[in-house]
Amino acid sequence: MRARWTSIVLAAVTVASLTACGSDSANTAATGASASPNAVSGPITVFAAASLTGSFTQIGKDFEAANPGTTVTFSFAGSSALATQINQGAPADVFASAAPANMKTVTDAGNADGTPETFVKNQLVIVVPKGNPKNITTLAGLAQPGVKVALCAPQVPCGAAAQKALQAANVTVTPVTQEQDVKAALSKVTLGEVDAALVYRTDAKAAASDVEGVEFPESASAINEYPIVVVKNAPNKAGAQAFVAYVLSEPAKKVLTDAGFQAP
Repeated sequence: MRARWTSIVLAAVTVASLTACGSDSANTAATGASASPNAVSGPITVFAAASLTGSFTQIGKDFEAANPGTTVTFSFAGSSALATQINQGAPADVFASAAPANMKTVTDAGNADGTPETFVKNQLVIVVPKGNPKNITTLAGLAQPGVKVALCAPQVPCGAAAQKALQAANVTVTPVTQEQDVKAALSKVTLGEVDAALVYRTDAKAAASDVEGVEFPESASAINEYPIVVVKNAPNKAGAQAFVAYVLSEPAKKVLTDAGFQAP
């Protein structure tokens, strides 16, 4: 008799356990909760070209909202400076460059995890103060006597693109200043320190309340591609991979195209 009751109790316990497990599974499915140990979390450090400042700041906020528990921190600067910092061991998770050449310095040094992927393109415009007081309408206008021009330094993507465009137009410009990133070149115009600068369309659009952008045909000869990659020694590799995937997603593409970037 005792053996019979023991069997009945064991059977009841087994049924109760299975019912509880089934209930937990049902609740998890209903709520969408997940106990995956691979969930993205923690800080993610992104080194990105200065021209991405506005767009990536918004993308970072959107990414954090889509991935609670993450914090995205950006270091915006000239791509050449960022590439040097990464190769010197700076703790970056992601690198987004404004040109393949600067990305190549990172990949050649073995500091990229995987193959960089181009996510947008950008094109130059001449930026002048509101009203275009010097009446600059072409690249040749930058070479007029008395016109003060700011360019990006040659090693910076916007500077390399400017040199290509000027060569295509057969125009020689002697800048009064060469800046280390495109934002600095733009600021020389907004502060009234120069009469014109060569910057990206996206930067001119972002500063449209203060400046005017002048299109010129030779800019087609100097379109910059923007590649992005996970850094090899990324402190948060899973977070880095998730961020890169998000930059390549449709929501992020919309933010970038709205800012004036071109599809790759």
